[in-house]
Amino acid sequence: MTAAREIFCFGEFELDVEAGELRRKHRRLKLQPQPFKLLLLLVRKAGVLVTREEIRRELWPDGTFVDFDQSVNFSVKQIRDALGDEADRPLYIETVPRRGHRFIAPISTPGQEPPRHSFIPMGATGIRLEKALWTNIAELRLAENRRRRHLLITISVLAVLLVGVTILLLLR
Repeated sequence: MTAAREIFCFGEFELDVEAGELRRKHRRLKLQPQPFKLLLLLVRKAGVLVTREEIRRELWPDGTFVDFDQSVNFSVKQIRDALGDEADRPLYIETVPRRGHRFIAPISTPGQEPPRHSFIPMGATGIRLEKALWTNIAELRLAENRRRRHLLITISVLAVLLVGVTILLLLR
């Protein structure tokens, strides 16, 4: 008899514990082992503040010597980069300065409709609406980031062309 796979779904993402993978729309995302462990810890305690001390105990057992603050900050940054999350406008990971972190997105598992916690105290319709809104907000943020990146690339190309044309005109 095999145990059911532990998979958490939030927004466009799936966190597959057994496979050790974070996926977005069924495509594997690159996430190093420590950030993966931290994300898993936060997801398993979704909606609850996970203190920095809890993170230290879970990720770096006694006898492990690391620059803890730098390691946690690096791991959180890696997770945010993978999720397209922002510290100042979090969708997934909220930071409580000098205290810890909290996973704030609604979570479900495959085949389970209701998220593990809900910010809208309504029935199944409200839960589906909340999940749809959360997904739409995440998609809008990703689209906004893509638009900014394309704008920056366009401006850079135009600047290079302008410099090239200027140099050609000066050399005539």
